[in-house]
Amino acid sequence: MYLRVLCASILLAGMVVQADDPAFRDLSARADAARNANDVPQAVALYREALALNPKWDQGWWYLGTLLYDADQYSDGRDALSRLVELTPNAGPAWGLLGLCEFETGDYAKALAHIERSLASTSDLQPGMDRVLRYHQALLLTRAGQFDRAIQTYSALIRSGSQSPELVSAVGLAALRTALLPKDIPIGQEGLYQTAGKASLFTMSGDLQNAQRTLNDLAAGFPDAPNVHYLCGTFLLVTDTARAVEEFKRELKLNPSNSAAGAMLAWVLLRDGEINTALPYAEKAATTAPDYAIAQFVYGRLLVETGSVERGIQQLETARKIDPSFLETHLSLATAYSRIGRTEQARRERQISLEMAKESSSLAQR
Repeated sequence: MYLRVLCASILLAGMVVQADDPAFRDLSARADAARNANDVPQAVALYREALALNPKWDQGWWYLGTLLYDADQYSDGRDALSRLVELTPNAGPAWGLLGLCEFETGDYAKALAHIERSLASTSDLQPGMDRVLRYHQALLLTRAGQFDRAIQTYSALIRSGSQSPELVSAVGLAALRTALLPKDIPIGQEGLYQTAGKASLFTMSGDLQNAQRTLNDLAAGFPDAPNVHYLCGTFLLVTDTARAVEEFKRELKLNPSNSAAGAMLAWVLLRDGEINTALPYAEKAATTAPDYAIAQFVYGRLLVETGSVERGIQQLETARKIDPSFLETHLSLATAYSRIGRTEQARRERQISLEMAKESSSLAQR
């Protein structure tokens, strides 16, 4: 009932009821009455009959889709909403609900694409539906291995006041860079992801004391689990870089192919001026994870610093292509382009960096 009530008041642009057929008018009116009376089976049957007479009735597809979703008939709901978005491609809420149906049927790639299309294409989502979509977006980003984006999405949900217990394992999966959905966590590993999730939620909400305490519990209870020491290292980056380096090295000792730990270790060493020490870590991370933007960025930065500017630019451009929203890449490209006289490209990257910094500042003030 929750999502159907939530969606019922959303008006989809472009919906037109074609009422020139008396039989259609009768069926659509009875369907609406059954829906308003919460007689779901009758409403579904009547909407189907009305839509058989008028397949271009977009509002009918919307109501049928929401009713079927609410009744856990996700395959049928997906089919109804697919017909709707064919008729009204700009209907942002419909894309979102279609993505939720696809999530429930296990069509995860389409679900993520359609949820993100909904979030990008409309500004009139009700707050409740917006949170539902963003939560599922984060789940799907985690499953797709886009852990940093998932954490950013969860952080925004936490700032908006969403801190339900259901978030804990989901956040823990993203924090420990595990490409699973919460329902797929192996038996016996629930405690690992619950503890990591709690630590991350404390960090997101600014409770650093409890975050540190929970991370200590995590490291003590699961010292050999993948990415535990990586997570501890990322937490220490701001307060104690020496200990962060130790944690990243400990992670790499346990998991030598951990590109995230290698990239972060190289970045810390780069910031500390230890260029030659950082370079092999960065190169291995970039080679191991060609689709990981931070690894490509750090390796590119180091190549530029060691004089291989053209090669460094290639790596930085790869990082930019993977993640155009990462400010550091644009700043580094501006510097690198300037070094070899590509002034117009340097100017463009500086302008992009300035616009991104302004947008980030504006969001932080909301």
